[in-house]
Amino acid sequence: MTRATSPFYVTLIYLFFYIPIIVLIAYSFNNAQYSLLWHGFSLRWYQELFTDADLWVSVWHSLLLGVLSATIATALGGLAAVSLYRYKFFGRNFLYALIFILILSPEIVMGISMLILFNLINVRLGFWTLLFAHITFCMPFVVVTVYSRMVSFDKYIFEAAKDLGATDGVIFNKIILPLLWPALLAGWLLSFTLSLDDVITSYFVAGPDFEILPLKIYSMVRLGVKPEINALCSVMFIVTLLMVMLSQFMLRKKP
Repeated sequence: MTRATSPFYVTLIYLFFYIPIIVLIAYSFNNAQYSLLWHGFSLRWYQELFTDADLWVSVWHSLLLGVLSATIATALGGLAAVSLYRYKFFGRNFLYALIFILILSPEIVMGISMLILFNLINVRLGFWTLLFAHITFCMPFVVVTVYSRMVSFDKYIFEAAKDLGATDGVIFNKIILPLLWPALLAGWLLSFTLSLDDVITSYFVAGPDFEILPLKIYSMVRLGVKPEINALCSVMFIVTLLMVMLSQFMLRKKP
């Protein structure tokens, strides 16, 4: 690839990614319920979106589930990554390999296995089963993110701290956490995103009393994609964009 064709190739790639999103946002302002033809500009679907009480209950459920699962998965995954990096014990490499198996496993396998587990222990499907399932499939991504950050550390930092009399607790609080917070933030954002848009695993472990947004959208599009769904997806895209901008601002290097 030459220097002249490189910008053209990159532009085509980005157009391939973003043209569907641009079309979706544009049709959220279309003054027609099911037609793909443009019938004029309208804010009708955003008005219906923000007055749909059932939909906003699902949004609240998804946000609550996403924040809790991302926070718990980040805490547990961060501790697991630190343990795998700092301590040598029998089976450490095998446990680290199991993390990648969980990442590569199909979601339908995870969903069915979780459903079988909850049925065996007689747990009612609902909020707690969703939370446990989301923590389970989010935590491996946090472990890999944090562990890859720790590999870049200078190991002599910990040895120097021990020579100065620092305990493991002091090393963790004063050295590891300040160095790891960008990776922990990245793991939290990744976990929150995975939880917010998961359909397959949630479909198997969700109960009738706690409906989340991805399953709500899935049930709505089975009858056809209405502009209200386009409006909802547009709002979610804007929120995601703001979160990405916020994370880039927080992770930027200070001069």
